[in-house]
Amino acid sequence: MSSILITGASKGIGRATAVELARRGHRVIATARDPRALDGLDVDQRLRLDVTDQASVDAAVAEAGEVDVLVSNAGVIFRAAVEASPAAEIERLYALNTVGAVRVTQAVLPQMRERKKGRLVFVSSVGGRTVLPGNAAYAATKWALEAFAETLAMELADFGIDVTLAEPGPVSSGALDDPAAYRLPDDPYAFLFARGGSPAATMISPEEVAAALADLAERPSVPLRVPVGALAEKVLAARDAAPYDRPFVRA
Repeated sequence: MSSILITGASKGIGRATAVELARRGHRVIATARDPRALDGLDVDQRLRLDVTDQASVDAAVAEAGEVDVLVSNAGVIFRAAVEASPAAEIERLYALNTVGAVRVTQAVLPQMRERKKGRLVFVSSVGGRTVLPGNAAYAATKWALEAFAETLAMELADFGIDVTLAEPGPVSSGALDDPAAYRLPDDPYAFLFARGGSPAATMISPEEVAAALADLAERPSVPLRVPVGALAEKVLAARDAAPYDRPFVRA
């Protein structure tokens, strides 16, 4: 049994992961900005943790006690062409998706280093290695997260702490149902969004992602990157095979 702290556990992937890990017998510390959103979760601790607030992070990690595994899941998304993306909203995404993940990681690392044991599981995305029109800000935060995680894997190797990035494709968690969107007047980029969001048939469930994350928490060793779901495997394999000097161009 491991002691596992999960960020962003109020809904979607985070909540499903808390349920799955508790079902497997682990000591689960579920966290969210509003701990009332964690009501009904049968876990060991339900704590307030706002990844953008250092005091909140420090208090939650102190109350959690020993943490063997961090599942860094909290994050948000919006859709917009780069020209239409408000700078303040880009900064908000970085604060939540990237800096927030780093902040919580920094808070749990001292105890892991002292024990010379621990695992950091970052919920990234196929968007952490690929891009699509209208998704630049979200993808950029995940690309940045992947850079931090890859560096951490090198820095922490001698401390017995391993690092892994879970990279799911579209997930039917609700986050993609009606995400915030920004458009220019008489939007010149409207054609890029004509097809709408991800088709339901391409999505995997939060429970499928949760099972993959729970497996990553339990495995004796983990690779740095793990595609989650058949679509993610296909997309990332194609990305790896594609020439890096040829960006996507519409025919």
